Amino acid sequence: MEPNHNVVKDIQIAYIGGGSRGWAWGLMSDLAQEGQLSGTVKLYDLNYDAANTNAVIGNRLSERSDAAGKWKYEAVPSLKEALTGSDFVIISILPGSFQEMHSDVHLPEEYGIYQSVGDTVGPGGAIRALRTIPIYVELAKSIRTYAPDSWIINYTNPMTLCTRTLYEVFPEIKAIGCCHEVFGTQKLLASMLDEMANIPNVNRRDIKVNVLGINHFTWLDQASYQGMDLFPMYREFAHRHSKDGFEGSEEGHWMNNHFASAERVKFDLFRKFGLIAAAGDRHLAEFMPHSWYLKNPETVHEWKFSLTKVDWRKQNQRDLIAKSARLAQGEEEFAIRPTGEEGIDMVKALLGLGDIVTNVNMPNRGQMGNTPLGAVVETNAIFGRDSVKPIISGELPPEINSLVQRHIWNQETILQASLNKDKDKAFRAFVSDPLVNISPEQARELFERMLDNTKSFLPEWK
Repeated sequence: MEPNHNVVKDIQIAYIGGGSRGWAWGLMSDLAQEGQLSGTVKLYDLNYDAANTNAVIGNRLSERSDAAGKWKYEAVPSLKEALTGSDFVIISILPGSFQEMHSDVHLPEEYGIYQSVGDTVGPGGAIRALRTIPIYVELAKSIRTYAPDSWIINYTNPMTLCTRTLYEVFPEIKAIGCCHEVFGTQKLLASMLDEMANIPNVNRRDIKVNVLGINHFTWLDQASYQGMDLFPMYREFAHRHSKDGFEGSEEGHWMNNHFASAERVKFDLFRKFGLIAAAGDRHLAEFMPHSWYLKNPETVHEWKFSLTKVDWRKQNQRDLIAKSARLAQGEEEFAIRPTGEEGIDMVKALLGLGDIVTNVNMPNRGQMGNTPLGAVVETNAIFGRDSVKPIISGELPPEINSLVQRHIWNQETILQASLNKDKDKAFRAFVSDPLVNISPEQARELFERMLDNTKSFLPEWK
């Protein structure tokens, strides 16, 4: 971001999923640290009380002397009210409840299918998509009606299909999908520079990368620091840590942190394919054949990452609800700290406060070669005033591209199945996923059971 000391006031942000105790608080923290912006954030959530509690928390934060950015937070009862007059729309929702997520993640385990996340691909990702797409169809229609000129920033998973649905329904929409997984890989490269070249404290933003792929299955074919090609060093780094992994100062952290890993999957994929896999191990593993990294819990343990249990998410939610009450009542002070996300930097760039280059999910208009036009891909893009221009990023080598294309076409099939309420088409995508390593008969049984567990979100399906 280039320095710019202008101040933009009266920005209108609609936050869809405004009762969130994660992303919403992160947005508040980042806005509080940004003195060049101010305005109103309208919080809309199916749980109005949760959104209203967040409004109280946000307004308390904005009143503090250490909050550089001054914002008014307002819970609103309707999507129309949230969207009308908005300059930016941020979407971060949980499609369904943890009950549906429990089925997505854990029912396949009865059939020997293990998923580390279950929100993007695999059987869990497919079923989650089927209940998410109808929600995004309605969001796209509402945006077209009430906020056609606003910029849409999506954080919800499955990222690819959420973004793809917005463009399918409203082709002129100005929407981007944002994900921080590539940032984690840049941080890993910074740690590598410290260990291998004795260059400490490198800011991950100073590591320049070329991004190719789809969300959670991204790859780097270029990486440099101050003109230094990092691939030769990474080759040595991956070889050095391929057996035991790399965790820096947090050795063993992956065993008690559901979101951590020792990067062994990432190193293994580099040694197999020669490019840097640029997502967390938990996500990368789900795109590969089940026998590679997710054969069973013992295999997962050997690769030093975790199966994120939904029971943990439920307990975490209870803890966050309790924290929410404390924050709203002033019993606990909101901690202002950087999230590491780039959403506010994107907003500033779109308002003309300096250009940035970062990775985003957008329909392929030629920025990624040997890939269907219109399919949502993740590459770098240049952000400027009211403009996001994807960068021509080249193409993946055939051996990686074949893996990526399988998922692209599966996701396209799921989209069409959802739009047409075609259960047979949905099953074809489900059974074609590389994690579904069971007989077609077992796959059909599992599919029907999982679909039944999410049927309340598919009211028009037969």
